[in-house]
Amino acid sequence: MTTDNLGPVRLEVILSILTAIAEEMGIVLRRTARSTTVREMADFSTGIFDAQGRNVAQNVSSPMALTLAPCLEQVLADHLPPDHWEDGDVVLLNDPYCGSQHLPDILTFRAVFVGGERVGFVGVMAHHVDVGGGAPGSYDLSAREIFAEGLRIPPVRIRRRGVLVDDLLSLVLQNVRQRETVRGDLLAQIACLEIGARGLGELCAKLGRETVQAAASRLIARSQAAMEEAIRALPDLSVSFDDFLDDDGIGGPPIRVAVDLTVLGDRLVLDFSRSGLQVPAPINCTRNVLQASVHYCIAAVLGTDIPINSGCFLPVEVRATRGLVVNAEPPAPVVNRMTVAHRIVTATMGALAAVLPDRIPASYYGVSYVYMVETVEHDGARRIYFDSEVGGWGGEPGKDGANAFSCGLHNIAAVPVEMLERLYPIRFRRYALRPGSGGEGMHRGGVGLIREWELLAASGTFAATFDRFVYPPFGVQGGGCGAGGRLTVVRDGVETSLGSKISKLPLFVGDIVRIETSGGGGFGEPGARDPAAIAFDLDEGYVSNPPMGSAAATVNLG
Repeated sequence: MTTDNLGPVRLEVILSILTAIAEEMGIVLRRTARSTTVREMADFSTGIFDAQGRNVAQNVSSPMALTLAPCLEQVLADHLPPDHWEDGDVVLLNDPYCGSQHLPDILTFRAVFVGGERVGFVGVMAHHVDVGGGAPGSYDLSAREIFAEGLRIPPVRIRRRGVLVDDLLSLVLQNVRQRETVRGDLLAQIACLEIGARGLGELCAKLGRETVQAAASRLIARSQAAMEEAIRALPDLSVSFDDFLDDDGIGGPPIRVAVDLTVLGDRLVLDFSRSGLQVPAPINCTRNVLQASVHYCIAAVLGTDIPINSGCFLPVEVRATRGLVVNAEPPAPVVNRMTVAHRIVTATMGALAAVLPDRIPASYYGVSYVYMVETVEHDGARRIYFDSEVGGWGGEPGKDGANAFSCGLHNIAAVPVEMLERLYPIRFRRYALRPGSGGEGMHRGGVGLIREWELLAASGTFAATFDRFVYPPFGVQGGGCGAGGRLTVVRDGVETSLGSKISKLPLFVGDIVRIETSGGGGFGEPGARDPAAIAFDLDEGYVSNPPMGSAAATVNLG
């Protein structure tokens, strides 16, 4: 087949095959991984790249896969140039300052060769339950430098010419708390790269290397042209939006995340240089996380009909001064980087709401409700329970926000409570929607969740990285804010309210942890809400009272 025969239909077929390869990689990873984090929550990403390291296709598990492309580009530019890779090599890294997001996210890449020529790369990122450091699960709020957060791995070969480097694997496993789980997940990552390499190799064997490489370039160029056209349809203007994190978790003030967005022709510029300085607490994020968060917003708003690859984001310029909380410099700690990443998204969406007021919803819950507990049994056996919860989606221009909806940025799945109770010494007492937590509006914000569990082990150590307790999800077009989150520990019948960020909190048998996640903001004036919708909300228990200012607030809905 010649490269002249790459019409639109054939390009779509090749794109579908590449996407299917990435999806098959993800299926293999989920079926062979040991941890519930990968197997059930689907906290991983896979991708297919061309010979230059540009992303061509990816799976749909997590938009944070968008960090895979800049990571590989950084590895190729700064550490291992493309010509230094051999057939069968697998490169592993987790250093955020070398392209990863935070230390628990271990990335692996493999170059794919056909007939002795490099035709592309395949990659996978997976969240691991522990990578060492000062706290179980490697989420340590007391860390003041990245060196305290766990084992830091630069780009190194975990396989050379197809042979596993046992010494490196032993070094990694010696530094983690859950050796067998981490080993199983890591080997599953390497195995799924085999699936990707085989699939890409078979495609090249069938169509020819030149055809597949030309198709990859055309797919990237096509997505770039489509995104430029979508941007040209926007009005030329400049808008700004500021949002805030509650605090840094160690006594610091609220932290500003601000964006100045400019639309000019077929280009978008998003400048975050007015954001706050990096902080000593581990909530900072690196530039790759900043870019991935912005790119998620652009893809969600403008790229709904555009195949997502590296070309989509060539017309989008992301700026940020170094040393900011959104673009931290080493050795700043970053393990809770999603705290800032979500605020990058809400700020970007807030700015886009001024550009596309009839398309952008109110703020979603805006935080990964990540928590973990290391349980200690009477015989000394230890296990790490890691989980993450979601909240309410923002009210939309044409409908209410979804309840307990996993935001696209992290797109995590819920782990069945029955499975968690079987694996860990905990008992769930409540898992329910949180009434009244959605913001009022013509279209109500979605409600958050209440999740409550009791510790059955002799003792434990609890950590949580939440936000939106002080600065709740905002409404738009006159809509109200969603309710902020809450965290409560109940011991011997006494309830104690905690802050949004907790580290190394001792727990004892019988202690109860209650997590209440934030609801989404409302869209439009509450007074304009349909009385029938208000009656439905009251009937279903989503709210206790009609919204203020509505006709239903002064009439009998019964």
